[in-house]
Amino acid sequence: MRPGEGLKDIRRRLQITTREVEENSRKIAETEGNEEFCISNGWLTQVENNSNSTPSIHKLYSLAVIYRMKFTDLLLLYGVDLEKMGKYQHLTPLQRTYPARLEVYDKERIVSFPVRLDPGTAPERTNLLSRMVEVWGEVPIAIIQHLDIRHRMYGYIGLRDYTLYPLIRPGSFVQIDERQNKVKKLPWRTEFDRPIYFVEFRDGYACSWCELHGNRLTLIPHPLSPASVSEYVYPTEAEVVGRVTAVAMRLVDGTATGDPPRLPRRP
Repeated sequence: MRPGEGLKDIRRRLQITTREVEENSRKIAETEGNEEFCISNGWLTQVENNSNSTPSIHKLYSLAVIYRMKFTDLLLLYGVDLEKMGKYQHLTPLQRTYPARLEVYDKERIVSFPVRLDPGTAPERTNLLSRMVEVWGEVPIAIIQHLDIRHRMYGYIGLRDYTLYPLIRPGSFVQIDERQNKVKKLPWRTEFDRPIYFVEFRDGYACSWCELHGNRLTLIPHPLSPASVSEYVYPTEAEVVGRVTAVAMRLVDGTATGDPPRLPRRP
C-alpha cells in the first residue's frame, strides 16, 4: 500500500473529512505560531492520491495529533524506522570516543541494544549492571524498560581509543552514572572493581581510570594498553562526566579471522 493510501485509510476509518483535518490542523498552527503545521483540504487530497507527495515533519506531526496516531507509525508509512538508528550508527562508527544516549521510541517493539539480558537474571540484579560484558543482541524494549535507557547517558569508545584495552575494547558502549561525577578513592581488589570514569576535555572524551590530586586529574590507562598516562588541570581542562557502571562490547569482531588486533605503539 502506498503511503498516501495508508493515510486515506486511517482518515476514513476515523470518519474524518479532509476539511475537518484542515480545521483541526489550523488550530495547531495558530497555537504553535507556525503555518507549516496547517494542512489544507487540497494539499491532503493530493498527498492521499499522489505517491510522489511526502508530508513535511510539521504536517506529519499535525496528522499524528488529529488521527491519534504515534508519530513513529506515520513515519513507518514512508519507510522511516527510528528504531533502526542504533543499527545504522553501529554500521557507521566514529573514530573518537563520545557520549551518547540510546533513544527508545516504541516500547512494544524490539531494539538493537548493546546488552543481551539473561532471562534467568533477577530484575534487581540486572539493574545493578555492575560487571555486565556481553555480545550485542536484540531484546524487547519492555524487558529493559526498568533500566531507564531513554534518559540514561551512554558513551561510545572510539575505534582508536585503546585506553583501557583489553578491559574495554574500542567500539564498546559504556553506561554512565552522571550522579557519580567526583573522583573518589574507593577500595578495590581487582581491575574489575576499580572505578572507571568518563571524562570530557577540550577536544574530546576519554574512558579511563582516574586519580585526582589537588587540581591535577590523572588519566591512567590499562597496563596492557599502548596509551600513556595523561594529566589535566581539573576542572579547567577536564571534567568528569560520570562513573562507568556497565560495559557492552563485542568479544570478537564480526570480520575477525582469529588474529589479535594490531595495536598502536605506545608513544
